[in-house]
Amino acid sequence: MDNLALFEEKQVRRVWNEVDEKWYFAVQDVIEILTGSADVKQYVKKLKSRDPELSSNWGTICTLVEMTAADGKTRRIQSANIEGLLRLIQSVPSPRAEPFKRWLAKVGYERLQEIEDPELASRRMREIYRQKGYSDAWIERRMRGIAVRDELTNEWKDRGVKEQIEYSILTAEISKATFGMTPREYRNHKALTHPGDNLRDHMTDLELIFTMLGEASTTEIARNTDAHGFPRNKQAAKEGGTVAGNARKALEKKSGRKVSTKKNFKETPESQRRLQEKGVE
Repeated sequence: MDNLALFEEKQVRRVWNEVDEKWYFAVQDVIEILTGSADVKQYVKKLKSRDPELSSNWGTICTLVEMTAADGKTRRIQSANIEGLLRLIQSVPSPRAEPFKRWLAKVGYERLQEIEDPELASRRMREIYRQKGYSDAWIERRMRGIAVRDELTNEWKDRGVKEQIEYSILTAEISKATFGMTPREYRNHKALTHPGDNLRDHMTDLELIFTMLGEASTTEIARNTDAHGFPRNKQAAKEGGTVAGNARKALEKKSGRKVSTKKNFKETPESQRRLQEKGVE
């Protein structure tokens, strides 16, 4: 959330949505901070009148979310996720919004560069992981896992699976068949309590490998059985996860060690933990 540092001077209400795994922020709080307006509702009306495109897409940008109001009561208020929030900020003619607009321009330029040269995106991601303390060996597996995941979600999209909720259900089926735990249960297993913690960023090499095997197997099964629609892809997800789950159990039997661990990299970076474990061996 480094890009929202501007809001730290005042509290912005937010709620984590478990379905699409995104933060939703109170539009009223954000507009008040950026403009200093005493009447946010009137300001929003003027904002929409000045920006017809914003007005016509208001229902897409903003949604009603239950949050605690100033009087302590829970109410459904206008909220937006990060994408919607940045779209709103683009329309706010305030000096306080300028840092965000400059950041948006920078990000937009970088994305155009990445479209022309996809290797730039890969290099940037690798550098981010290195700065977080991950080893090159781990990063390569993580990057490969991202590619496998993208291939699977593209397959789901082509086969009529609806994004967000159905993707989450199918992912849970693969994970449960692979590890005996849904992603939520796995997060609890690793004590990842913060909503922003990415489960896969706290997986060991073997956990990443079996995650990839489950998703790659699901992709292959969906293609070979020509699965269309949610029910048939759900079956493919279970079968793909079972392939990985059986392989995991076979390895655990031979090695005498569990693949799923409670390790996370919140306190000790992955590269440092790797060195520590080599020293133990």
